Amino acid sequence: MKKILLGTTALVSAGMIAGPALASDPLTVTVGGTVTAGFYYIDADDIGPGVEIQQTAVKLVARNIDIKAEGTLDNGMVAGVLATLSLGDDWNTHAANNDAAFRELFAYLEGGFGRFEIGGTDGSAFKMHYTSPWFVPGNGVDSPNILNTLGATGGYGFRHATFSLMAADANKVSYFTPRFAGFQLGLSYTPEVSFNGPNPNGLGIIGSGTLGRIDDVVEVALNYAGSFGSVDLGVDGFYVTGEANTAVGVSSDPVEWGAGLNLGLAGFTLGGAWYQSEDLGVTGVSVPQLSTLGIEEEVWTVGLSYATGPWTVGVAYLEDEISNAAGTSVDINTIQTGGGYNLGSGVDVGLDVQFSEISFGGVSYDSQSAGVVLSIGF
Repeated sequence: MKKILLGTTALVSAGMIAGPALASDPLTVTVGGTVTAGFYYIDADDIGPGVEIQQTAVKLVARNIDIKAEGTLDNGMVAGVLATLSLGDDWNTHAANNDAAFRELFAYLEGGFGRFEIGGTDGSAFKMHYTSPWFVPGNGVDSPNILNTLGATGGYGFRHATFSLMAADANKVSYFTPRFAGFQLGLSYTPEVSFNGPNPNGLGIIGSGTLGRIDDVVEVALNYAGSFGSVDLGVDGFYVTGEANTAVGVSSDPVEWGAGLNLGLAGFTLGGAWYQSEDLGVTGVSVPQLSTLGIEEEVWTVGLSYATGPWTVGVAYLEDEISNAAGTSVDINTIQTGGGYNLGSGVDVGLDVQFSEISFGGVSYDSQSAGVVLSIGF
């Protein structure tokens, strides 16, 4: 999946701005990014009648180039823009979905009044959320970049995330208050949910005027970040709602709720999160949908990591269940364990072990995988 934010602050610090600078000095421009690659052995059992798969695979993910600029204006405000370019994952083809595309492009102003963002980026509910910790370089159980299991079963796809994705990276306006006594409030409004870049969770890719597209998305999020003695605490909650027409004359108001918690002590991080949505469709085998009447999804996760020096190790669990108005349900549960070692200068190597099970219609599908991961940030 896309980048993960652990909610210790509601803000990202980056940007690039077009046109003449309003400060005496030009904005500082930087170019960076992240590439994560893994070599995996995958053993999938019972994925069909008598069908088993054992294979090796190279996963190339988190292919982001970040163009950033930021400057302090004469009046003390900070201005900038962030442009995140996502690269295609297959250099051997030239299909449209493998082209490079700007996944995020937005401008911002920040000062004593708080922070104002406008453009294509995640909303306040996403940016202020806490969840289970990531301990494998470039990968985690909540919103994974690499998940070695079936992508869809019985016509259902899985979000495998506790983050709000209703408005994804669609163009929006967001406001974050200054943090007061550890608390911060974030508000976002998305007039139309449309998407022009790669969207790993399948939400948001739908054309204007198509039934099921969500408009007028409102996000409200509140989080707290502080310390009590040697214990670091982060907690958040969010509510997201929108409007859609799922069929001619049939309207829907899809909603999302979520909450997350992180506790840090002496190198240990204990984290978890819960998410629920109603009338928010997920990607089927061939048709992306945003709003679907009667669909409910609930996701929860918990994890524990330990970091000492260059080492980080941990274990985490996530369960995702989808049900429809007919009472049919599909669920997936995943356990991830492993860790990473920082070689320095943004270079990390690690071991990623995954165990997943999908249950649908009384049938279970299992997969296990182990891989060596190399993640480089620059």
